[in-house]
Amino acid sequence: MVIVSHKWQPPPSHMGPSWQARGGVAERWPHRATRRAVEQVFEGAGVRCNGSRLFDPQILDDRFYTACATRGTLGFGESYVANWWACDDLEELAYRLTVSRINQVGRFAPLLAMSYLVSLLRNNQTLERSRRVADRHYNIGNDLFFSFLGRYRNYSCALFEGTESLDAAQKAKMERICELLELSERDHLLDVGGGWGHLARHAALQHGCTVTSINIADEQITYAREMCAGLPVDVRKCDYRQLTGRYTKAAVVAMFTHVGSKNHRTFFECIHRCLPEGSRLVMETVGSSHSNVTLEPWTERHIFPGGVVPSLRQIDHAASGLFVRGYTREFGSHYVLTLRAWYDNLMAAWPELSTRYSESTLRTFEYFFLTVAGTFRAGRLKHWHLVMSKV
Repeated sequence: MVIVSHKWQPPPSHMGPSWQARGGVAERWPHRATRRAVEQVFEGAGVRCNGSRLFDPQILDDRFYTACATRGTLGFGESYVANWWACDDLEELAYRLTVSRINQVGRFAPLLAMSYLVSLLRNNQTLERSRRVADRHYNIGNDLFFSFLGRYRNYSCALFEGTESLDAAQKAKMERICELLELSERDHLLDVGGGWGHLARHAALQHGCTVTSINIADEQITYAREMCAGLPVDVRKCDYRQLTGRYTKAAVVAMFTHVGSKNHRTFFECIHRCLPEGSRLVMETVGSSHSNVTLEPWTERHIFPGGVVPSLRQIDHAASGLFVRGYTREFGSHYVLTLRAWYDNLMAAWPELSTRYSESTLRTFEYFFLTVAGTFRAGRLKHWHLVMSKV
């Protein structure tokens, strides 16, 4: 989450063994000036490398400094997964770096500049490229996801109103979406990016409607079909650009961030042609107060390839003339609680999961959950329920 412009030079030979080892930690890399420059950047956020507070990062390998200097937020995250540094309160560290806005500068480190320019020009979510997120993330293994998601397998924000239970909060969130849709047994709901199928199941069981749920992740599709067997739920492997048929209402939950800014308009056009005039579209999405064309580099590389966190301005612009946004609710604070619950569940399940998954998998999800929780706390990320009407 930092960027420092400094050209590395090999150490002069006269530095000898005192340069090569400091406190038992190898200093082959980087140059001292790089290390000090990175430390100063962190200090600008009130964070001290190897400090005594719980949120101070403890540097275990000095390659951490060059990773941050050359690859910014990407290097910061990758060096954590590589166990080059540790932190007792990763969420608080992410919160402080986000509030200071140092992490935003770190998105544009020297080695990331070309990748950013390419993203401006290229569509990162063509039909071919859109499958990367399924292959790299969602198809990792259902047992891993189920270990932390809880009973209802919702990989999205829960609604903690009058409860501290993740399961109860996820059930409440699904019901809130159904209420916003005003579902009845006369409806045929289009569930876009239906995940493991629990919203489709809930809508069919509790509101009597027919559901068509589309998805491109094979592991999710297999599970959703088994779980919804015997219900009026059709789970299809289908990209939104391949949609056919007519539906009365549509739900888009935790999927719009995968669409990509160059496809926002196409997405709304595809949903628009499948719905009658005046029908409802309910979206639940992570968002930002700023318009973006790329995702934070570490998250883009290792979690959601090609993703973009949209602003309301981007959503409204893409939907202009197709849908009108009405009810809007921001509840990002609930995502902090959701992410903490996922982290706690994963850590409790890890002794059993560790026989099938690597330590780097654990550190990847740990970093993802806790840094995103800190970013929500800082207000940099938003989370919305949006009710839109077709015009």
